[in-house]
Amino acid sequence: VKPRSFEIDDDKFWKDGEFFRIIGGDLHYFRVLPQYWEDRLVRAKALGLNTIQTYVPWNLHEPQPGKLVFEGIADLVSFLKLCHKLDILVMLRPGPYICGEWDLGGFPAWLLAIEPPLKLRSSDPAYLRLVDNWWGILLPKVAPFLYNNGGPIIMVQIENEFGSYGDDKAYLHHLVKLAQGHLGDGIILYTTDGGSRENLEKGTIRGDAVFSTVDFTTGDDPWPIFKLQKEFNAPGKSPPLSSEFYTGWLTHWGEKNAKTGADFTASALEKILSQNGSAVLYMVHGGTNFGFYNGANTGVDESDYKPDITSYDYDAPISESGDVENAKFNALRRVIELHTAASLPSVPSDNGKMGYGPIQLQKTAFLFDLLDNINPADVVESENPLSMESVGQMFGFLLYVSEYAPKDDKSVLLIPEVHDRAQVFTLCHSEDNSRRPTRVGSIDRLSSKKLGLPNAKCASNISLFVLVENQGHVNYGPYMFDKKGILSSVFLDGSILHGWKMIPIPFHNLNEVPKINLIIEAAHSRFITVSTQRELKDKSGNVSEVPAFFTGHFFIENANQIHDTFISFSGWGKGIAVVNDFNIGRYWPSYGPQCNLYVPAPILRHGENVLVILELESPSPELVIHSGDQLTRNAETLKIKSTHDAFCIWHKDGRLISKMWPHLSRSEFQRIDALINENPSDGSV
Repeated sequence: VKPRSFEIDDDKFWKDGEFFRIIGGDLHYFRVLPQYWEDRLVRAKALGLNTIQTYVPWNLHEPQPGKLVFEGIADLVSFLKLCHKLDILVMLRPGPYICGEWDLGGFPAWLLAIEPPLKLRSSDPAYLRLVDNWWGILLPKVAPFLYNNGGPIIMVQIENEFGSYGDDKAYLHHLVKLAQGHLGDGIILYTTDGGSRENLEKGTIRGDAVFSTVDFTTGDDPWPIFKLQKEFNAPGKSPPLSSEFYTGWLTHWGEKNAKTGADFTASALEKILSQNGSAVLYMVHGGTNFGFYNGANTGVDESDYKPDITSYDYDAPISESGDVENAKFNALRRVIELHTAASLPSVPSDNGKMGYGPIQLQKTAFLFDLLDNINPADVVESENPLSMESVGQMFGFLLYVSEYAPKDDKSVLLIPEVHDRAQVFTLCHSEDNSRRPTRVGSIDRLSSKKLGLPNAKCASNISLFVLVENQGHVNYGPYMFDKKGILSSVFLDGSILHGWKMIPIPFHNLNEVPKINLIIEAAHSRFITVSTQRELKDKSGNVSEVPAFFTGHFFIENANQIHDTFISFSGWGKGIAVVNDFNIGRYWPSYGPQCNLYVPAPILRHGENVLVILELESPSPELVIHSGDQLTRNAETLKIKSTHDAFCIWHKDGRLISKMWPHLSRSEFQRIDALINENPSDGSV
């Protein structure tokens, strides 16, 4: 039997001695439920792809030091076996830094808690020891799946776009030596860098030990960049490869959904394939940032913080929910088919969707009421606030508690540095009718850091509560190593406020279930007494602005009615949603652009299904959430219910037409009318 081989020679790829062109696509196993891995891979193959590229996020597999997770959505070995079964090759990107719009670029956040601070992405010995340990666990797991060993992996990437970050060649050489030690000398190692001379100078390792690939803006002329790529590879070792051919782009909260035209994208791919170039579509299928794993970017400075939305649809040819009946899939498939000798597999139909109608929610608990169930041993006390990572809270929320003496005049609270968003509450314990804190306001990285505290006649000290949300660690750029929480002293009327308690708020994440599960407790709080229910409903004041859990139930009568669905949060404020104990992600329709969360069918079950949301700000007055079978809603279903509502108006192609924030003015009402009139009621809006 002729031995399997995958090699580079004569500026071409050679698979088992035959010329081979990589037509691949990124598809991340950790953004797709395992039950759908095969479905998405089959669709990628129907597009004409022969290779799948995927990152390996360190933080998914080692969420706590020494706690390893390789099951469920983190079952990398099963994903590789499935690729092999489907005759799909794999380009593996094990980091240790991956970027990928993933929390902290794939680094575990506990790295940020180590003292003295680590110099990540460098030849810092303390950092390298941790990388050695991680790759010492990971790489032996994937070694049996190398192509030369009978598996699907043809290449393994070293780091990720390092030339855009630094030029520590000792670090890159260390990773190369480490990879070769675990995988052998026969595997092709590669780097990916932006297609400029500066990036390639800093990010590549010259010679034939590591193959240098490039990425660049879709629409740029690829061939001058491929010519530059050859300068950074050994003679005959530079097949032209765009290892990230962008089919779309990422989207941050508060932006329009990123879109690129189908014909434009297909034309750019044609320019590469028509001259025997290779390309990997980033993304072929984006998937979803389930749980708290979305990343973030920064702009001109650290305060210009831009968290990514829950959906990672990326405007890819295979949509977030796996749909392929769209113009971009068809246009790309036509181009790929022209440059593929064998006939392409047939295209599967889109999976069925189901709307389960309105879901009536009930307020089941205030967040502050459940804090008594927190283990006192998990509460950390300190003179000054500590970061989330320092107290072991790597994602989600941390509650900071202190107290101050009341005064006749209004007090001014100043928090110079908070990452990322803080809600401030106060509580006077001596008042008989104030068992829960009252909301004062919010502070975030972009807003004013000062907040006026209300004048309170209180016979005791006033408790100060600061609930800080980690909206996603920055995953790219010079400010990516941002700790979360309160990162400075807290000032009250110019004086430092001392004496703090830090209370971790435990929630589900994608690969972790906390010992104390507030979501489950909130879901089962529907059995609370009638008097408590009355208190939840009747208590007045700012109660609607105090974080609370809302629970709803919907029934699926027949097993054959279990399909993907979308949950619309129109009219709600900001929070997280959990379906049947699975964290489907964050919602923030008042800021947009995402108004719906995708719920894959494998999360649902025959019979009763439970939806629990933590609403941080302003619940919809009707306490209703809608489950639908599509992302968009017809214009005629939009109803202005109160000036506290915020709306997104969408075209059927997903383009954001308009976004309205509270409070809606008369001119904004007129603008809505005009937009609807401009787009006839033919179902297009």
